[in-house]
Amino acid sequence: QWQRLLQVLTRHFSLASEMTTIMNGDDKLVALDQKHVWHPYAPMPNSVPAFPVKSAQGVTIELVDGRKLIDGMSSWWACIHGYNHPRLNQAAKNQIDDISHIMFGGLTHPPAVHLAKRLVDVTPEPLQHVFFCDSGSVAVEVGMKMALQYWHNLELPNKHKFLTIRGGYHGDTFQAMSVCDPVNGMHHMFSKILTPQLFADRPTINFGEKWKEEDIASLKTMLQEHHAEIAGIILEPIVQGAGGMRFYSPHY
Repeated sequence: QWQRLLQVLTRHFSLASEMTTIMNGDDKLVALDQKHVWHPYAPMPNSVPAFPVKSAQGVTIELVDGRKLIDGMSSWWACIHGYNHPRLNQAAKNQIDDISHIMFGGLTHPPAVHLAKRLVDVTPEPLQHVFFCDSGSVAVEVGMKMALQYWHNLELPNKHKFLTIRGGYHGDTFQAMSVCDPVNGMHHMFSKILTPQLFADRPTINFGEKWKEEDIASLKTMLQEHHAEIAGIILEPIVQGAGGMRFYSPHY
């Protein structure tokens, strides 16, 4: 089975440069995409075709048909330096000649150690440790598990809930979904199986406006009433992205 999988992958990558010719135009490519690929936040089957991409440079995406688009959301916030950045491309090429990937359990390597040190150098003094994750949702899951384990180790297992503010979005995995806005967080269909969490009122004072202490009253009340069961607080600092690009006061 592994040999068969290797053959399929090898065949796939060998055909990549001939994709346009083999697919007999982008119409067939789009048809195959709709038949076999389930895209994020899309239904299956999907009646809306995806745009086939040929290449990308800087902020510009070039489609197979020659049209060019400006990527205004930085590939879902994962391409902050632009596409095809020469330094990043060269670093990736150099690294793959040494090792493309290796498990991190019991093993380490220079890029990971050096990156951890650089992250520690630019974060506040109490933050001295780095746990690497492969996505934002997984990072949220890990952070929540660390908080739960902390209280478990202190023999306070009743501190098992998380406090957050309404209007937030933290990811699509299960614990992350549980702290997203329960009404507008895009996960209401899972409400019966998600862990119930605590939600304070969302901040109302916008960035740059005069701070008023009553804006945080709901959060304070929640802490006072539920402190014995709260494992941690999670919120988006200053800006609630998926919640409407709302910039609230940093005093909060």
